[in-house]
Amino acid sequence: MLRLKKAPPPWLAGEPSLFAGDAQAPVVVIPARYGSTRLPGKALADLHGQPMVVRVLQRVLQARRIGGVVVATDDERIAEAVHQVGGLAIMTSPEHASGTDRIAEALTRLPWTGDIVVNVQGDEPLIEPDTIDALIDAMDDPTVQVATVAAPLTGDPMDPSVVKVALSSSGRALYFSRAPIPHGGPYLHHIGIYAYRTAALARFVASPHAPTERSERLEQLRFLELGCPIAVITVDAASPSVDTPADLERVRRILKS
Repeated sequence: MLRLKKAPPPWLAGEPSLFAGDAQAPVVVIPARYGSTRLPGKALADLHGQPMVVRVLQRVLQARRIGGVVVATDDERIAEAVHQVGGLAIMTSPEHASGTDRIAEALTRLPWTGDIVVNVQGDEPLIEPDTIDALIDAMDDPTVQVATVAAPLTGDPMDPSVVKVALSSSGRALYFSRAPIPHGGPYLHHIGIYAYRTAALARFVASPHAPTERSERLEQLRFLELGCPIAVITVDAASPSVDTPADLERVRRILKS
């Protein structure tokens, strides 16, 4: 497993030879862009002495089933923050419409020949390593092409910033929405981390945005529009992500405690 080193390795943005992970094991890619509508520069937001993207990296590295981790970014300041703790960052285009597109570009720059890619967003500084492992466990089923995570909703189901998912009896996603689905509940809060097989990821990035994806502003709906089923594992609770200044203060309080 790739682990943080005491001294940073020689670093050049986008240099694939610096990837030190197992070339076959699942790889985690953390997409982290600088721009954010509600919290610009949040990847570098200070969390008790560490940039948020570094906090995410440190949590991911505690997962047992991964072979490597790389941050895919569009900003040299984010890349440098990762470099300072001995991690690997790859520079990607600032034009990507989604983190999934950014991940696909990053994979073309790595000497990696595995089949399972995990997407952990750069705004998940409290992500549970066990959740990452459980997501990879779901991919042990060869019929699963995409997997994601959900938890019982504890907030307001009417809040459009909280994405809900409706499941089939087999645990596959029927639909994701910012609206309260299914009508009357119970509601599941979608947690935006994913595992993909490389073929599903390639199909995603080669396809146009789906109508439901545009309407809901949820990229995962493109998979459903393409007929690609999404397996959903459930966990007891969602880890707090950071989308707003209020979220940032909440995470700071949690880390301080």
